[in-house]
Amino acid sequence: MTTPNDDAVLLRELGERYFRTQHTYDPWNASLLGLTEYDPLVGDVRVEAGERAADDLAAVRRRAESIDPVRLTPADRVDRDVLIHLAGGAENDIRDALWAANISAKSYVSRQGLVFQTIPIMSTENEAGRAAYLARLDGLAGLFAGLAERYREELARGRTPTRVGVRHAMDQLNGYLALPVDGDVLLGPAAGTGCYDQAREIVRSRVRPAMARLAEALGRDILPHARPDDRAGISHVPGGREAYARAVARHTTTDLSPEEVHQIGHDALAELQSQWRTVGERALGTSDFPEIVRRLRTDPALRFSTSDEIVAVAREALERATEALGRYYEGPAVGPCEIVEINAVEAEHASMAYYRPPSDDGSRPGAHCLLTADPTQRFRYEYESLAFHESVPGHHLQLSHCQQLDIPRYRRHLDVEACSFNEGWGLYSEVLAEELGLYTSDLDILGRLSFTALRACRLVVDTGMHHLGWSRERAVAFMRENTATTESNIRNEVDRYIAWPGQALAYMVGQREILRLREATRKRLGPRFSLPEFHRRVLEHGAVPLAVLADNVHVWEPTPTVH
Repeated sequence: MTTPNDDAVLLRELGERYFRTQHTYDPWNASLLGLTEYDPLVGDVRVEAGERAADDLAAVRRRAESIDPVRLTPADRVDRDVLIHLAGGAENDIRDALWAANISAKSYVSRQGLVFQTIPIMSTENEAGRAAYLARLDGLAGLFAGLAERYREELARGRTPTRVGVRHAMDQLNGYLALPVDGDVLLGPAAGTGCYDQAREIVRSRVRPAMARLAEALGRDILPHARPDDRAGISHVPGGREAYARAVARHTTTDLSPEEVHQIGHDALAELQSQWRTVGERALGTSDFPEIVRRLRTDPALRFSTSDEIVAVAREALERATEALGRYYEGPAVGPCEIVEINAVEAEHASMAYYRPPSDDGSRPGAHCLLTADPTQRFRYEYESLAFHESVPGHHLQLSHCQQLDIPRYRRHLDVEACSFNEGWGLYSEVLAEELGLYTSDLDILGRLSFTALRACRLVVDTGMHHLGWSRERAVAFMRENTATTESNIRNEVDRYIAWPGQALAYMVGQREILRLREATRKRLGPRFSLPEFHRRVLEHGAVPLAVLADNVHVWEPTPTVH
């Protein structure tokens, strides 16, 4: 007969098992999360390796489900609920392997994209770091050979990738290979260390030839069979429609159907119209939405001149939000956040920005990674909102807080596994910054509205392509009509949704739930409501599925004031 304590111990053991299995299978995202113990690995991309990992995750999920929640403490019940969601989502993600059916160069989802995103930031400050770096470099040749073979297997099963994704992957590889070995982005960590010569030889003699062979295989074996732009969605491959429904559930952490998500996007765009009119009148003297968008897109004064200007806007926004912390946050100290420009190889197909968490061992601070290439094509009014999303009060505050919580390790280091919470908080932070008066002008608030509209468009466009059969060009046209962002950013965004089905849904679904919970809590508590305390309650369990978040907030009673 087991005791409640036995159940709690088992739950922690299952959490560690999930953690090891997930990050051994995908060590690249582990490195992005700052988990240096996985830095020597490149992962095994063979189907059988994925099946082994998925089977282990299924066993974790089933065992966690067998634990009676009534016998657990409230904190352990949260652990159980989160673990069941994480293990089940990761199991489906590995079995469906949409990354393998959607070849691309995109960060986070493409294996080759993760190479260029992750290796340049590896730490080589000590012997262990240098050994891990060299081991990972040495494993790249096998990884690229494995990718070529996996893509051929997927093609044989009828899982044809998109033409645009294959071309982007080839462009990234060939663009990298055209650069000289000296100054290679993969050699950045070796600069000034005793391992530079060894690293250079690995890259020259093994890594680059393997990349060239992968690029050749993509062009010769895969591209001629790739899906055209009018069949961009994953529903055009065998099992894709069912896999997409599972991806929607994983990324939103809800039971919303693709049709429901699609309609939420349309509703959100309609709700934004009054805000566009009000702020447009203040900033530009017009309340006509098409005219607002035209002015924002065509005025050359609203574009940057240099990359340094982009970095300065992000840094100043971070400083203002940090100075205002006491007005909206109570909790552990927030560590430093760097502003880092995305490297040249990654930049060609990168999104405008992303957040990179601090490393677990303290060797690397958190960073707001920012796309600064082609500054004259980037709009000034967009970058304050980006900064609030990625740094403070957004991801940097949230993930710094999470890493200091007394919760199991697997829950302190979550990113794409708890997307609706993480990205919902990031998008919520853009609105919070406006409420706190952190934007410098109404033009910057229009930028915030444009980004909110972009996230609403994601609900329409992602489900449109992957569930309703929209073409790539229809998706581009819809975003062009409903946002004020650049043409290049629109195309980058749409290609990201093609490469990563379902992920883009997390932002607005999560934000709307946080805003709903805040309003409901404000009404319930009346004058006892405290914004910093509400945020503490939202953040105190780390990233959780939205249903778990709602349960945590619904039972909250504010701390009594001592007189």
